[in-house]
Amino acid sequence: MWFPDHKPSMSLITEDPCKAMPLDFVFVIDSSRSIRPNDYEKVKAFIVNLLQFLKVGPDATRVGLLQYGSVVQPEFSLNTYTTKDRVEQAVRSMEHLATGTMTGLAIQYTMETAFTEEEGARPADLLIPRIAMVVTDGRPQDTVEEIAAQARQAGIQIFAIGVGRVDMNTLKAIGSEPHSEHVHLVANFSQIETLISVFQSKLCGEMCEVVDHQCQHICVSSPASYRCKCRKGFNLNPDGKTCTGLDACRTVDHGCEHQCVSTTDSYICRCLGGFMLAEDGKSCKKPECGDGVMDLVFVIDGSKSLGPANFELVKQFVSSIVDSLDISLTGVHVGLLQYSTKVRTEFTLGQYSVARSVKQAVSRMQYMGRGSMTGSALRHMFESSFSAKEGARPNVPRVGVVFTDGRSQDDVSGWADKAKDSGVTLYALGVGKAIEQELRQIASEPDEKHLYYAENFEKIGEITKKSSHLTYSVPADKPSGESMCQCESVIMFQTQVTEKLKKLAQNNILFPNTCGLHRYTKWIFGHLVSMCLC
Repeated sequence: MWFPDHKPSMSLITEDPCKAMPLDFVFVIDSSRSIRPNDYEKVKAFIVNLLQFLKVGPDATRVGLLQYGSVVQPEFSLNTYTTKDRVEQAVRSMEHLATGTMTGLAIQYTMETAFTEEEGARPADLLIPRIAMVVTDGRPQDTVEEIAAQARQAGIQIFAIGVGRVDMNTLKAIGSEPHSEHVHLVANFSQIETLISVFQSKLCGEMCEVVDHQCQHICVSSPASYRCKCRKGFNLNPDGKTCTGLDACRTVDHGCEHQCVSTTDSYICRCLGGFMLAEDGKSCKKPECGDGVMDLVFVIDGSKSLGPANFELVKQFVSSIVDSLDISLTGVHVGLLQYSTKVRTEFTLGQYSVARSVKQAVSRMQYMGRGSMTGSALRHMFESSFSAKEGARPNVPRVGVVFTDGRSQDDVSGWADKAKDSGVTLYALGVGKAIEQELRQIASEPDEKHLYYAENFEKIGEITKKSSHLTYSVPADKPSGESMCQCESVIMFQTQVTEKLKKLAQNNILFPNTCGLHRYTKWIFGHLVSMCLC
């Protein structure tokens, strides 16, 4: 048996106390009537014995203690005592309350008062671990689950120690994860001393040194746990391990000639319209006529809402666009993926180098006809389609054209943003029941140049009219008689597609929810002309 006026037995502590990390440590002690007086003294002795592993001081570990019964009674706060001897003396002087068991109320006081800066807790940005040790022997007379969750969410690491017939589920509702490290149950108060060695390893161990923490930047140890921290200029992501730069373009000397675009953990340089990025990845240059190359990936909706007949029309439309492009080893490369519930690569950027082969691959596509996971398709495009493995070329403009006819069954904004941040220019083409908000989330800025929605044939005549305003230019240093850019073929093709769409409508082949395909033609040609880089 332990007695309050006796020093703790040295058999339970090491001769050289460990060099424990600084903590803000609050004991939360059950002082209900169910605890007998001699058992209450054992709890006090347990606390004194644990103090031997702590270096107590204003710049080391600060210790506070409260006990509770029907009410909460704070004994001393984190800034009351600055030496271990004074803390031990205060613990030995505690008197048993012998009333109810309001554990939830005690945890609420711990969160709202005991760990405030007014009570001695250090500012959160100093990353001093905040530890609460709850010792209880019975069932709470109030609820604990919600308030304990709030305390943990506020950054308090909770150890829950139960003695006797305490419900294990109650302890788990109180303690932090993992429960194997933070929840302990002993049969009686005589056995509570067996936890001394357990907590010695927790208080003295550097968790970051013994676990595979996977922190991207910095690992900060705390008793039986750890947390990840990011370097200055970065924020910790929801996974608690990786970091995202706040704005790399503002924190580094990027050297971009025109525009700097921050990405997840770095930045890329972009050029203004009419310019392309030079080989150094920073400066911009006026393109020559022969520079009209790009890596173009079509992302085609194959969901059941489209229907087999309309899917065939989309295939025809894609093939028509292919006819207008200079597809070659050194020119435009085209890839295509189809998505519904799953994503399927129909062909990669590096698979074909002539238009005929691309069109044959488009014609062979089989309609998937299930759900609509546009977000998954964007992820596949970002992670795979524009990878070197699938044929994407360095320092070549990357363009994604996304066709969709309805609401996505998953989020589109996250992967669209990642693609755009990495330098991919995204065009969103919506038809029928496509959602404007999703189209805006997909499309690059400005919207008026990268987003298009169509629902009927009312303005089909504008295609021909619009084509008269599409012009090409000859580089100033080249005679007008020299070879023109491929843009001319785009203009010529518009008239052909217009007539084709009119015939499809007259024959009732073109269904209402794809009526806007003619406007796609007008839109896509307008921007492909600008990308010809004449």
